[in-house]
Amino acid sequence: MPETDTKSKRENARTLRKAENILHERTEALIAAKVETQPKTDMLLSEWLQTSYNNHKKRGARDLGSISNVRKALLLFRPDVRLSEIDKQFCLDLIDWLRNTYKHRITGKPISARTGDTYCQTFRTALNEAVREGLIDRNPWNLVETVEKIKKPESKREYLTIDEVKRMVETPCPNELVKKAYLFSCFTGLRISDVRNLEWNDVSVDNGQTYISVVMQKTNAPVYIPLSKQAIKWMPEKKDAATDSHVFNTLVNFGNVNENLRKWAKAAGVNKHISYHTSRHTFATMMLTLGADIYTVSKLLRHRSVKHTQIYAKIIDKKKDEAVSLADSVF
Repeated sequence: MPETDTKSKRENARTLRKAENILHERTEALIAAKVETQPKTDMLLSEWLQTSYNNHKKRGARDLGSISNVRKALLLFRPDVRLSEIDKQFCLDLIDWLRNTYKHRITGKPISARTGDTYCQTFRTALNEAVREGLIDRNPWNLVETVEKIKKPESKREYLTIDEVKRMVETPCPNELVKKAYLFSCFTGLRISDVRNLEWNDVSVDNGQTYISVVMQKTNAPVYIPLSKQAIKWMPEKKDAATDSHVFNTLVNFGNVNENLRKWAKAAGVNKHISYHTSRHTFATMMLTLGADIYTVSKLLRHRSVKHTQIYAKIIDKKKDEAVSLADSVF
């Protein structure tokens, strides 16, 4: 339902919880009903994590560092544990160890809650893969209650307000292509990796509407994105397609992009920590501020779940609360 009021938000939340419960119940039923056709191999957890690492590497996955870090950490925690020995208590002990004992192998300092949560999620995924391979019957991590897990702190999403975007538009940038690419992302929500890879062949027009077809670098998912007039405005002029196949053909490396952005933002009087990714956050908050519903914004951002988009809705709600409270300072 379009989230136009508190009632519709609650109704959507109830529907989402119901769907998640059904998914959990059916997944458990499928696992419980699975017939074993081959004898299980009771391998060491460390061996399975190495196998998982190799499998992800073959698929060209981007999470290899996380798997490697978790494997090294678990070799310190319980190097001899086998998959069959992992139960709920093992998971709880691991959580406690990550919270209170483990020190980062490079810095020697306790890891943050965000890093601890990442380790736990990677461990959970590895156990899910072991279930799919028939190495264990079910994932014991699913028995751990939410309150028992490491709580990831809510990240701060830096973004530009509509007035700040206008100031950036009016202010010259040391690198004009960086300005065009950044503002293009402010009106499309594309990541810098996707902007760099965007080719003129990906641009098409259908019934007067311009679209781009993109395979997202982060998710490898193909998407079809309609472009607003503002987005089109910041695309460079098309030259010789044979020598200039990429839309933003000479976009400099990431470090130089952010350096130019900081100088540009300072000249525009925007006193925020600006990086290229703030353009994506700006797009999300701008769409919600202008009245788009959260499900539409989620699709435009290519989020796999609306949960990832809800952080932006919270930002907008907080701004509304602050706006209403302005009268208190006057009266």
